[in-house]
Amino acid sequence: MKRRATKKPKPGVWFVPIRGSYLPVSAAGWLTYIPYVAYLVFVFIYSSHVTASLITTVLYVVPNWVAASAVLTWIAFHKS
Repeated sequence: MKRRATKKPKPGVWFVPIRGSYLPVSAAGWLTYIPYVAYLVFVFIYSSHVTASLITTVLYVVPNWVAASAVLTWIAFHKS
């Protein structure tokens, strides 16, 4: 049974691509990733307190999460 050798990231990269996503590998990557996750949590908590029904919560959360994920994916693609 062969073991795959793990590649070390190149110097200067912020993210490393893993299974169709990106994970931070440097301090700059983590400083980008942590506010992203905090924003996702904030949007969910804010929308659940402000909106009256589940459907309006979903209609508020999904576009915000999609936009934030697109921005982070773009940054990670260019910094990996």
